[in-house]
Order: sequence, then C-alpha cells, then structure tokens
Amino acid sequence: MILRSTLLSRSLLTTTSHLPRRSTRALYSSLARLPIPPPTPFVPDSTTFLTLIGRELSKHAPKITTWDALFSLTSSQLRELGVEPARTRRYLLWWRDRFRRGEYGVGGDLANVVDGVGEMRVKEVVAGEGVRKLVVNTAPGAEGKMEEGKVEDGEKVVKGFKVRGAGTIVGSFAEPVKGTGGSVARLKVKEGMWEVHRGHKVHGGERRRKNVLSRIAARERGTLK
Repeated sequence: MILRSTLLSRSLLTTTSHLPRRSTRALYSSLARLPIPPPTPFVPDSTTFLTLIGRELSKHAPKITTWDALFSLTSSQLRELGVEPARTRRYLLWWRDRFRRGEYGVGGDLANVVDGVGEMRVKEVVAGEGVRKLVVNTAPGAEGKMEEGKVEDGEKVVKGFKVRGAGTIVGSFAEPVKGTGGSVARLKVKEGMWEVHRGHKVHGGERRRKNVLSRIAARERGTLK
C-alpha cells in the first residue's frame, strides 16, 4: 500500500511538472473565478461602490469603470492600475467578497432608490396584542406617517435603523425630512459610508511589539543608549 501511494504521488508530480507554468496558472485562475453579483438599487455601479467603501478608493473610479471589472480584476491587475498600497487592495477584495455574500453596509438592502436617494418611513404593524413600529423603505413621495397595517409588497424593513420615541427614525446617515417629525428620513450615498477604519497600532503593531516593549523597558532602566 505504501509503495502504491509513493508511485501514485510520483506519477502526479511528473504529470504536473510537464504542464507549462502559464497553463497551470490559467487552470487555477479559472477554478478560482467567482460569480459577479448583480448591482443593487443603492449600489448601481462601480463608482458608487468605491465611494461607499471609502479609504479614498473613489479616486480609482476612472480606472475601474465597469461593474464586471470591479468584481473580476485580480490583485495583480489592481496593482497595475495603481491601486496602492497592498493593504488597500486587500481591503477592496475583502469588500467584494462581502458584497457577493449579500453582506452590505448601511442602505445596501434598500429596494426603492431614486437618483441615489432612498426614503424610509415609520410603519406601525400589529404584533399580537400590541403595535410594533418598524422602519420601512418605500417609494418616495408618500405623505405623512404610514398607518397601521402589515408590510406590503414593495416595502422592505430596513436593517440598522430603529424608531425612537413616538416615531423618530434614528440610525447612521439618516437625514430627517422637514415637517415629518422625524417619521420620514432619507439616505443618500456619501463618501466612506461603509468604511471600516484601520485599527491603531499599539507598540509598533504585532510584528514589532516585542522589540518595542524591550526598548521601552531598557529606556526605563536607563540602559538604552
């Protein structure tokens, strides 16, 4: 059995060694290719996506002009386009994977969006013996606070927002509409709405921490020149 496994391993190594390196890369590239997700009403194009995720990636929008390019460019291709440094490319690739999985930032789940603006309203829904207040995304233009009822077709409960007090919508980047008492709010695309800020390095970061702490201790002892 051991002899058979050894011979099989050598056979596989011999087979792959005769494959051209370029062909091997193409093979793995095709296997690793992931599907391109459809855009959403709040994120209709590559420019909006780059604007939302922040870290000044919107400045690369003229180089990444199509949705397909945004979700198919490799890290090497992004480097050739001038997306630097490497951590910025990793951040972009990380957000691409999240978007593929349907993990959006604020407003990403809005279904009714007109000219980059989504409108949210308070709706009172009967829940058991009481009334529950929800924040729903509806087509813009409806007047006043919505009446009691159920969430209708075309309406969507918005994640990340809640109702405070009698009926005020609260949540990140929500802009109350004047004259509605806060029961109607709008959400507009802004630079860095989805940005995940980098952490602050303590004592030089993980790789340098041991050396930095050693130097600090030596300085306190007065032995560091």
